[in-house]
Amino acid sequence: MTVNKAIEALSLEVVNLSDGDRNIQSGYSGDLLSWVMARATNGSAWITIMSNVNIIAVASLLDLSCIILSENAEISEELRNLAIQKNINLLRSEKNSFQLSFELGKLL
Repeated sequence: MTVNKAIEALSLEVVNLSDGDRNIQSGYSGDLLSWVMARATNGSAWITIMSNVNIIAVASLLDLSCIILSENAEISEELRNLAIQKNINLLRSEKNSFQLSFELGKLL
């Protein structure tokens, strides 16, 4: 499934869309950066409430397909601008991480 299809199917808000045709190969949900770095895999959609700029570095390092911020996590201009600069698909939802993980899992 592509990021574009996930946006539509999950009713996600687009914060930055660098590559909507990027394939989502799996999903990962977590808020501890070191834990995500050790366990998420290339091409994953990462669901988190963490909204500091370090999430962009993790997504870039792991070559994740997108970051989905759950529970309408606040997005700073610095985070938005860094996602644009680093070509990271950054999305947001009002749903919680459990709901998003469940719904994304059904789609994959």
